[in-house]
Amino acid sequence: MIDPQARPAAYIKLLALVALLGVITALITFVFMLLVSLGTTLIWEQGAAMAGIDPRLFTLLVCTIGGLLVGLLVKLFGDHSGIFAEVMLEFGKTGRFDYRNAPGIVLTAFVSLLAGASLGPEAPLAAGIVDFFRARGLRIFGPTQAAAQLESSKDWAKTFMNRHGIPTALHATFTDAASAHAHVEAQGVPIVIKADGLAAGKGVVVATTLAQAHEAIDAMLGSVAPVTAAAGVAALSARVVIESFLEGEEASFIVLCDGRNVVPLATSQDHKRLLDGDEGPNTGGMGAYSPAPVVTPNVHAKAMQEIIVPTIQGMAQDGMAFTGFLYAGLMIDAKGQPHTVEFNCRLGDPETQPILMRLKSDLFEVLMHATDGTLDQVELQWDRRVALGIVMAAAGYPASPRKGDAIEGLPAEAPDAIVFHAGTDLVDGKVLTAGGRVLCVTSLADSVKQAQQRAYEFLQPIRFDGMQYRRDIGHRAVKR
Repeated sequence: MIDPQARPAAYIKLLALVALLGVITALITFVFMLLVSLGTTLIWEQGAAMAGIDPRLFTLLVCTIGGLLVGLLVKLFGDHSGIFAEVMLEFGKTGRFDYRNAPGIVLTAFVSLLAGASLGPEAPLAAGIVDFFRARGLRIFGPTQAAAQLESSKDWAKTFMNRHGIPTALHATFTDAASAHAHVEAQGVPIVIKADGLAAGKGVVVATTLAQAHEAIDAMLGSVAPVTAAAGVAALSARVVIESFLEGEEASFIVLCDGRNVVPLATSQDHKRLLDGDEGPNTGGMGAYSPAPVVTPNVHAKAMQEIIVPTIQGMAQDGMAFTGFLYAGLMIDAKGQPHTVEFNCRLGDPETQPILMRLKSDLFEVLMHATDGTLDQVELQWDRRVALGIVMAAAGYPASPRKGDAIEGLPAEAPDAIVFHAGTDLVDGKVLTAGGRVLCVTSLADSVKQAQQRAYEFLQPIRFDGMQYRRDIGHRAVKR
């Protein structure tokens, strides 16, 4: 026992010991947080090296959906299956996960010392997820909320293009249905009606009759529900953008940007209409192939010089340097002059699947360069072969896709072909439809014709009730 007379001295010693331990703990915490803020520690570097794990990226947040998600993961894990100790998937669904009120991302990122996120869907970008990450010193690849207006507001994008002399169609914006109807009557058809907001690639109607144009205006401004699939979805926007119709052939032109430097991806061509021969309503995309022969070297140079570079420079001049994937939908006229149909601030779906299937470079290393601002050191390497992907859609797509149909006959992955899942779910051991665009069957071959034949051959065993797919994906390139 402690002598009662000695207790004060003992207590003082005990308090001193506790205080010392507190100081030591505080110092350790301070040093740890300092090292965290620097993005690395010697202990972590050595431990990761011993474990064979790249210390630069430990936790990866992949923020995307559908076939784009699967395409990214297949490429990232194909190159670096052992690099990610943790992968978090965020599907951008309202109510499922709100990153703005989720300290778990930040805490996980700090424990990992350096978080990485690659963004796909438009909603988190428009909501400001990039700003959220950067405010906390975390690595992320994508545009800020302000820069994402290139996609989140068609009116904003059109005004930006006009201000910076970027070729695009003439347009007018309306909030009042009566004025929009009067404009359509004055302009005639064909004419393009767009909802001014995010619509997952389905807020566009190319009206070939006045009735279609008027129906689209009513549906988009919310005055009536659409009565046909061609009208799009109801009440998409408080504004509509009405554009003159551009003649020509479409192509997808996607680049990586780090705010200053630009690296173009391989070209591709999507097929927006639901039915063969480019008939039927617009969709998110029924198939794609890469490269796109319509993008000749001359067209490629014009697209870079007249559209991509002025856009990146214009964004910087306007105080919102653009970082991320920039997707320019091009319309190429008979003289080889490209015009901008739209901008997206992400990879396209289904273009991602054939493009990444051809990419030989390490996507992870490329994204690291992009977030470091060193894309000028990157030169992408591509498989010389053609990749072609065919989307298999659910019954009722695009107006009201049906879910829950069992999918049978899924083939095993082959060296030259793969089935990318997009809108599927696994329930009691059965693969079921769970979205509009269900699968993307993608192949590699020496020519467009051979890639087309291989993809259609590969999808033959696949069956589900009401399945829809085009039987002419790649038809323009095959005819060239």
